[in-house]
Amino acid sequence: MENGDQNTRPSSPPTYWLTRFVILRLLGALYAVAFLVAINQILPLIGSQGLLPVGPYLEQLSAMLGSKGAALLRLPSLFWLGHSDAALLTGAWAGPLLSLVVVAGFANVPLLAALWFLYLSYVHVGQEWYGYGWEIQLTETGFLAIFLCPLLDARPFPRHPPPMPILVLFRWLEFRIMLRAGAGGEVNGPGIPLLTAEYLDAP
Repeated sequence: MENGDQNTRPSSPPTYWLTRFVILRLLGALYAVAFLVAINQILPLIGSQGLLPVGPYLEQLSAMLGSKGAALLRLPSLFWLGHSDAALLTGAWAGPLLSLVVVAGFANVPLLAALWFLYLSYVHVGQEWYGYGWEIQLTETGFLAIFLCPLLDARPFPRHPPPMPILVLFRWLEFRIMLRAGAGGEVNGPGIPLLTAEYLDAP
């Protein structure tokens, strides 16, 4: 009878410890790649001698929105405080260092928030170069990941499980990405669905 009770005992609900661990490690790797690309390309693209220098762009935004403060609220970025070539490169080098901490298994809210805002700072001043879908998806994924990890506990497997609403939002994000890719028609001529190109080209 005791064995029967053990067999019928309801199983404990899933805790998604491994899910959180994998998501955060992969996100850290993506951040590292994104910042390494910025190290090589940010100055030729938006540096003082780049194709689209960030200085005139920020001045145009301030004039268009009426003030620097209004522009900062509209497009938050660290580079409103300073956008010299040295500042652009310093942020780009800080990104991989923070990302490798996450890849190594340590993540909490301050660390993920710092990574997210640092990358968002480049997206908001990157103009055409940072206006593609992958950059937007990385910032959205990074924002959700802030709430996936504990406030201060940075251990790889913290005490509390990840919040289920955030996991649901990750599934919704994935669904939206796949739906948008599948509803986009065809690329490179007839017979090549956009969803197929999405699977072939996506990182």
